[in-house]
Amino acid sequence: MEEVIQLPSKVVAVAAAEDEEVIEAVVKAVERKLATFMLYGNANKIKSLLTARDSGYEVSQFVKIVDTKDENDSARLAVQSVSDGSADVLMKGLVSTSVILKEVLNKEYGLRTGSVLSHVAAFQIQGFDRLIFVTDAAMNIAPDLKQKVEIINNAVFLANRLGISLPKVAAISAVETVNPNMVATIDAALLAQMNARGQIKNCVVDGPLALDNAISMQAAKLKGLKGEVAGKADIIMVPTIEVGNALYKSLVYFAKAKVGGVIAGAKAPIVLTSRADSAESKLYSLALAVRSVS
Repeated sequence: MEEVIQLPSKVVAVAAAEDEEVIEAVVKAVERKLATFMLYGNANKIKSLLTARDSGYEVSQFVKIVDTKDENDSARLAVQSVSDGSADVLMKGLVSTSVILKEVLNKEYGLRTGSVLSHVAAFQIQGFDRLIFVTDAAMNIAPDLKQKVEIINNAVFLANRLGISLPKVAAISAVETVNPNMVATIDAALLAQMNARGQIKNCVVDGPLALDNAISMQAAKLKGLKGEVAGKADIIMVPTIEVGNALYKSLVYFAKAKVGGVIAGAKAPIVLTSRADSAESKLYSLALAVRSVS
């Protein structure tokens, strides 16, 4: 968030912005000079919500409101504004995920690049001296090896943009040894070998690693694991969405971690938060998205 303030201002297009927590995040982002906004949706509701939350900073001068017919119209116009360069980041408001992703994947004006879209979450966790990235907790259900390569590439690109030049990637599973009966361990070993041969670049990949010996030096030492990643992982790549979802929510609810998340792999970052995410998490997600394009 501190770095974003020092960079040229970016524009965020919000689809169906008539949501209390979305507007709260927008107001906080404007007050912290993180971005300016184009708000698509019911203009009267958006204006009312902005008026109720404006703390005297005159937020209205940093937002443009575009009245739309419905959520489909909001999603289409917001995506088009990013596609044509009017905005730099896309954010989901009070619109279903399926509706906004349909527009993102539109062949005429969408944000497709040909690569897999994947969710990357950055966690600030008490006791850790670095951000911990988790991927993919929201988009890909049971990715195959090819998809896992692209998921890693998306996370590495984001980490690189945040100033982590050579992030350490742990492909995790339940154990840290290859087991022919556990696909996750085979894929992890293949990903590590692909990285060693230059097929996955700008990072260091190791696996399979269990979660404990991926992030804890002590656990890695006890298991006799060596290398650049064991105990020092920046990016945790999970084998399935269930693992990612449980890890994400455990960090938020048990560890009280601060988190921001974006969808990567499109022409621009997408802030695709859920209704359960707090305004604070939406704010951090905005900062993460804006920083990744700056």
